[in-house]
Amino acid sequence: MEFSHIPVLLEQCIDGLGIRPDGIYVDGTAGGGGHSFHIASALGNNGRLISLDRDPDAVAAASDRLSGFGNVQVIHSNYSQLREVLDSLGISRVDGVLMDLGVSSFQLDEESRGFSYHSDAPLDMRMSKEGMSAADVVNTFSAEQLSKIIFEYGEEKFARSIASNIVSERGKSPIETTLQLADIIRKSIPQKARRDKNPCKKTFQAIRMAVNGELDHLSKGLDEAFYSLNIGGRLAVITFHSLEDRLVKQRFAGWCRGCICPPDFPQCVCGRKPQGTLINRKPIVADKKELERNNRSRSAKLRIIERSAEADG
Repeated sequence: MEFSHIPVLLEQCIDGLGIRPDGIYVDGTAGGGGHSFHIASALGNNGRLISLDRDPDAVAAASDRLSGFGNVQVIHSNYSQLREVLDSLGISRVDGVLMDLGVSSFQLDEESRGFSYHSDAPLDMRMSKEGMSAADVVNTFSAEQLSKIIFEYGEEKFARSIASNIVSERGKSPIETTLQLADIIRKSIPQKARRDKNPCKKTFQAIRMAVNGELDHLSKGLDEAFYSLNIGGRLAVITFHSLEDRLVKQRFAGWCRGCICPPDFPQCVCGRKPQGTLINRKPIVADKKELERNNRSRSAKLRIIERSAEADG
């Protein structure tokens, strides 16, 4: 199957990054190369784009799509290792970073990757194709650990029931496929709740996030991206999950905060200055036209921040 990922909020990202033809930019999630292609197209001969992805299939697809650009490098790496990548390339600062946190259409639709609950496949879900798989999580984590993951990452109110039934079923035989897990989830949720929407979505999402350490990588990646920006450089992040968006919103707010002295202090003694400026105070979302063209954009939220000062101290 061809690696495809329709770029979400494309025009808003390109406009929000404020691309300079001679600037240096990073696409932290290359995917199929959609956003990267348009960033590269906006650069001049002296500009430069570094595209990263943890998925080797994405690296291959993006390398092929971007092969016509002489000023683009596609690198197999997680955006949480951005500073290490830039150091290896002799780059101290960049003018913009984009992070699209969505799972690609290829990853969802390619049965063998095990992300989908619509078809039977090995229970995998590893974006990097390395390390702990979804099968490892489902078959070795305790009921308490599974419940915590499903409740916190999936915001699933039936997390305890699902976790308990997973542990019960794996005691009979290992849970090895996506449809095995999907069947357990459906049986763990009341019939009325099953009618409202697919009952598997939240649990599959939660396990995927745990397998790939998504929130930990995001937290580190945000810091690495922001502190790699030139003054005036911008960081644009597209989230698809409330926990991701909350983390981005809080981190951006922290960078834009000045004085942190207690409110009863008569004057500031901390001397802390804001390091960033929000480009959009409310998240940018897909318009009706994009929603009709790509329903996977319905939960996308874009936040953009500009670095305005160096860190204190």
